[in-house]
Amino acid sequence: MRILTLTIATLCLASLSYGQEADSTSIWKNQMVGSLNLTQASFSNWEQGGENSLAWQVKLDSKFERDAERWNWSSTTKFELGFAKVADVEARKSSDLLDIETVLTRKMNKLLNPFVSATAKTQFVSGFQYGEDTKTKVSKFLDPGYFTQSAGVGYKPNDMLQSRVGFTIKETVTSEFPSPYADDPATLDKLEKTKVEPGISSVTDFKKQFDENVLYVSKLDIFSDFEGFNRIDLLWENRLTLKVSKYINVNVSVDVLYDRDVTSKAQVKEILGVGLSYSLL
Repeated sequence: MRILTLTIATLCLASLSYGQEADSTSIWKNQMVGSLNLTQASFSNWEQGGENSLAWQVKLDSKFERDAERWNWSSTTKFELGFAKVADVEARKSSDLLDIETVLTRKMNKLLNPFVSATAKTQFVSGFQYGEDTKTKVSKFLDPGYFTQSAGVGYKPNDMLQSRVGFTIKETVTSEFPSPYADDPATLDKLEKTKVEPGISSVTDFKKQFDENVLYVSKLDIFSDFEGFNRIDLLWENRLTLKVSKYINVNVSVDVLYDRDVTSKAQVKEILGVGLSYSLL
């Protein structure tokens, strides 16, 4: 509860500061894009073999930005949920994400500007690990949940690239699944369901429109707590969108995640999707 309160307080403080300084010339820029990807295969008397399959994924990305003379306030939301079903096996989750970020920046010069930010990240539905004849629940909504509050300085040399570095408090909350996300293995007589890590974070966003039909977006998020650089968390997200027609896109995404508290190996997620895309705002 204290973690949620701290995150909400950061957002309220940012809103209050912005409201006191925003000028009448500021303009809201709002964007919301939804997409649906479907893949289906069906076989009947097909001598070469094959399994019936159905996969779907829903995505909703939004950005709300107000750019004033002295302040910039930008909030983004990412939502993904997908399932895949092969033959008679029950449908299994293929993607699941809820990612919210808000950043308030004080404009002081063309390059370096102070900021405060808050983020929240979790999933919607329960996750499972599957064995040959087993199904083990390993996660659910806000279990784990990740929250951060940051303050530092931002750098934006052009419209394609922007980066920020600052002091960060990162919280991990759990309920049923404290291990390996929040529990400290060194305290054998105690089970921690919440972990608070003060440290330094760096977030870099890159966006390149090669032409009107090809868009590449990349985000590199690095966090290191004060216990040492050997405890670095890294998330590198890459999205390539190819616009086939007004409503049909080809989407390629590659995410690389490294969190030593969870596993010593890098985690990689790749998704290729073809489907409908529609701008809601």
